[in-house]
Amino acid sequence: MSHKSILLDQLNACYNDKSWFIPLHEILIDLNAAQAAWETESKQSIWSIVNHLIFWNEKWLERYNAGQFELDSTINNEDTFYVNPHSINDLEWKKTLQRLETVFIDWNRAIEGSSDAKLISVIPSYYNAPWWGVVSNLCIHNAYHIGQIMLLKKQLLSSSQTSQ
Repeated sequence: MSHKSILLDQLNACYNDKSWFIPLHEILIDLNAAQAAWETESKQSIWSIVNHLIFWNEKWLERYNAGQFELDSTINNEDTFYVNPHSINDLEWKKTLQRLETVFIDWNRAIEGSSDAKLISVIPSYYNAPWWGVVSNLCIHNAYHIGQIMLLKKQLLSSSQTSQ
């Protein structure tokens, strides 16, 4: 298997291809805004994690498409989880889901259109890591948070059933 086919498989497993775990699209499709914004005692919500995934997938896609990496020390990772409390409604949730879908579609297009040379080229300013390795690690990051989202959804559904 080539780097390209492995990365495409990983990206699709994360978003829409049921394989080892339930993909993100399937987990999120039946949630409304109130459910997505529901917070645990530790203030985690599905929506906040989705925003975090969108941020990092868009950021790394931008870097990948530019073919370079520059450390942006102004990024506060905690800020990537922010959900505007005044924008919690079904329209904004649908926009968030569309943005998530778009970044996964764009990643697929970027990888499909990549040469093997680009995928094996290293990023000197990022630990001399090859692009294929960075994208693979991004997929691992996605899978980690998909697991969190699945657990939050189970908690949400469990708490909804006990409050009825």
